Amino acid sequence: MSTPTPLVRLSAASKTFHAGTVNEVRPLQRVDLEIAEGAFVIVLGGNGSGKSTLLNAIAGSFRLDSGRIALDGHDVTDWPEHRRAALIGRVFQNPFSGTAPNMTIAENFALAMRRGLFRGLGWATSAARMDELRDRVRELKMGLENRLDTAIGSLSGGQRQALTLLMATWLKPRLLLLDEHTAALDPRSADQVIALTDRIIRRERLTTLMVTHAMQQAVNLGDRIVMMHKGQILHDFSGSEKRRQRADDLLAIFENVRRRELLDESAAELLRRQYV
Repeated sequence: MSTPTPLVRLSAASKTFHAGTVNEVRPLQRVDLEIAEGAFVIVLGGNGSGKSTLLNAIAGSFRLDSGRIALDGHDVTDWPEHRRAALIGRVFQNPFSGTAPNMTIAENFALAMRRGLFRGLGWATSAARMDELRDRVRELKMGLENRLDTAIGSLSGGQRQALTLLMATWLKPRLLLLDEHTAALDPRSADQVIALTDRIIRRERLTTLMVTHAMQQAVNLGDRIVMMHKGQILHDFSGSEKRRQRADDLLAIFENVRRRELLDESAAELLRRQYV
């Protein structure tokens, strides 16, 4: 029996910013990654580990220096970001990203419905569509179903992020990218958005790549954990191995890596002193 083709495949994906300068950063170093259709993958890592760069590479925010990216059976390596957007739904860390703050909730949804399609703002004025939108927004249990004519910029961060998630998943994208989408929220709002995230992903069976720095989210969500460090995949836990992980276990892995790096730096410094 042949193995199903993964929905997402990165092959030796590499990216360097500010190459050859004192500010050189190598957030992706020959990364190989395959994601099966329907998988919910958590990407975990510290600052500068490459986790957000990984999402940006898949979304087409920049071109790779080398390597290939395949998405839904297409080699999208050379596709511009707007072309990939027809296959991808995305929610950013900042609740004010990805929406038009001066437009109403309904108008923002009308724009979201144009992803990969030819539709105007007339979508928002259709009575049937408005009823559908009101029913879907009611599911958020935030009392926004009767405020569809409210400017989205006047809402709280949690309300806005919940609506952005709903917009990103309305057309059931082939791939959902979540880039630390609760990091800027207060704990109560973050919990609400995470619960909504898990419910939508499970209900729609969305293939999802979610970046987080929260160990507990990594443990509680998804069916796979990819741990990144300095532009490389450090560990990849799935199945029973993923289910066995606890927040303290993941934290210990990162602490061990930091400890080894400190020891390596100390050893290197001692060697340098011996030969000066």
